[in-house]
Amino acid sequence: MRWSMLARRWICLVFGGALLMPYMMAGEIVTVLYGIGQPGSPLFAVQPLIFLAALPVVWASGLVLPVRTLAAPAAQALLEVDVRRSGPQSRADRWRTAAWFVLHLGVGGVVSGCTLALLPLVVWTFVVPFTGDPWDLAGMALEPGRHLAWLPLAGLAALAVLGGVVMAGGAVLVRGARALLGPSAADRLREAEEQARALAERNRLAAELHDSVGHALSVVTLQAAAAGRVLERDPATARTALSAIEETARTALADLDEVLGILRADSRGRAAQPAGSPGHGPQPSLADLDRLVRGTGAPVTAEVGDLSQVPAVQSREAYRIVQESLTNAIKHGSGGPVRLAAVVRDGVLDLQVHNDAGEHGRARNGTGGRGLEGMRERVALLRGELSAGPVEGGWRVHARLPLRSTP
Repeated sequence: MRWSMLARRWICLVFGGALLMPYMMAGEIVTVLYGIGQPGSPLFAVQPLIFLAALPVVWASGLVLPVRTLAAPAAQALLEVDVRRSGPQSRADRWRTAAWFVLHLGVGGVVSGCTLALLPLVVWTFVVPFTGDPWDLAGMALEPGRHLAWLPLAGLAALAVLGGVVMAGGAVLVRGARALLGPSAADRLREAEEQARALAERNRLAAELHDSVGHALSVVTLQAAAAGRVLERDPATARTALSAIEETARTALADLDEVLGILRADSRGRAAQPAGSPGHGPQPSLADLDRLVRGTGAPVTAEVGDLSQVPAVQSREAYRIVQESLTNAIKHGSGGPVRLAAVVRDGVLDLQVHNDAGEHGRARNGTGGRGLEGMRERVALLRGELSAGPVEGGWRVHARLPLRSTP
């Protein structure tokens, strides 16, 4: 696996060196035209100058050429770096891409030069002990024999040095690809915001499902018990209870189907739509309190004031708070009457749900579980206040929601 990684990084580096060649050839032409490279001047004295002068030209061309189109797939395949990013390319992204172009061609040019210099040298060290120096590379006569047996070892050492240079150059490219081709800070922030929105939407859907289906199951249980008690002596009442069960179950199934449909769309890569958007049914609000109370099948004494001025957001959340409170009253209460009060006083929506004590003179609500936690989250979101717990004669939920948000 390590050899495979070394080979891929070497290919990527050599590819960068190959892309640098046109710039180096242009530099050679310039040096000839302006007499910088005179005949007889050492090549190594001119080539580094050409290399350094070519890098600014590489950077400038990286701003206009479709560098990312070629660089991103190469980095993905050869360097095994995830450089996928979303959104349009900004000016800062183009500068980062140009910087990657300089890094790739610069490091690739150095590694390619080392490769071209060391590989022939390694071959030469293995040939000379058997044939001598037919190319006269050493500048002296070398006769074949055992006295040159150390040369292949030197060749292997040079090959190890080349491998180290390739690994170091590849490591530089990997870090550079992550920093310059990968997602920018703005991309990561945007992705984090999208994930946070998706998570918040999932949590909202979970709360909606808990409130809606949990309430429906509590009502179905109560109605089924009532129908069973009066089935023989009062068939008409039993039929009414069964009709209520059918309607409640149908509503719960519709809510469940809607939520599952949203989650399926989200799992396929489409963002979940917020409540109230096209494709969602109308969200229940305080205007539906009468229907909610009638559907419980429990004796509920309701005192509802004028709620027409309650904003839509507070109205929807308040409905869910009342729904969960009634669910707990039905589930944990003694079966006695439940008192509901919903009024607006001094710009604050005041909600109270109180159920009588159960056996032994106290309510059986316990801690409220996830339903109470969900109510606290809704009230906190609207900067309101919530108290829930045992009171004399039962269990009470009291929520106060300001109708106007205050910082």
